[in-house]
Amino acid sequence: MLLEVSDLTIAYNGLEALHGVSLQVDVGELVSVIGANGAGKTTLLQTLMGWQLPSGGSIRFEGRDITRAQTHARARRGMRIVPEKARIFSQLTVYENLMMGVYGMRRKIPVDKRLLWLYSLFPVLEERGAQVASTLSGGEQQQLSIARACISAPSLLLVDEVSMGLMPRLVDKVFELLKQLNGEEGLTILLVEQNALASLGISHRAYVLETGDIVLEGKAGQMLNDERVREAYLGI
Repeated sequence: MLLEVSDLTIAYNGLEALHGVSLQVDVGELVSVIGANGAGKTTLLQTLMGWQLPSGGSIRFEGRDITRAQTHARARRGMRIVPEKARIFSQLTVYENLMMGVYGMRRKIPVDKRLLWLYSLFPVLEERGAQVASTLSGGEQQQLSIARACISAPSLLLVDEVSMGLMPRLVDKVFELLKQLNGEEGLTILLVEQNALASLGISHRAYVLETGDIVLEGKAGQMLNDERVREAYLGI
């Protein structure tokens, strides 16, 4: 098992945001965590990346306990995140943003080879390599954020609300890219997303998070046909 989260609890000022959350992600899977705004999805990913420390529970990555590990240590072990709203370095060029993805890595990365691969997936990034990142469209910035996270050849990619603020056709493109990264490149992905229909459509398994609790889990295809999910999250 690549990632094992057990009884994870997060509290802010004495109030719990996550209540004993447990989930697993195996090598090669694309797993979604769906839920409404405020369910705790972003909090979950921030804790997995080490931006926040839990008040209870444990996180194991590649068989090792990383519950208290610092963010840079998790990144060096192969965990990377595509944060909510892209969060690129707006005043750097597209190329410089990509290079930030390998900054501080201890193991050698075949950067030129990785760049060629990424440019084949995201040709607009090669075309605009010298362009200041803030001048990219929202969809292009999201592609840059994904590419920056992937350049270091991570073993686990955390993706936070990738569809937020994008036009529908761009949402489709970004989800297709995630599906390709998983299916063709074998990249393991944990995706948290409000767009349940799109995320379930590309996932192997899924969890439903409601106000800090996992209330349902199973195969993504089964989730799409579950009456509770269809009514609460798919508007059907």
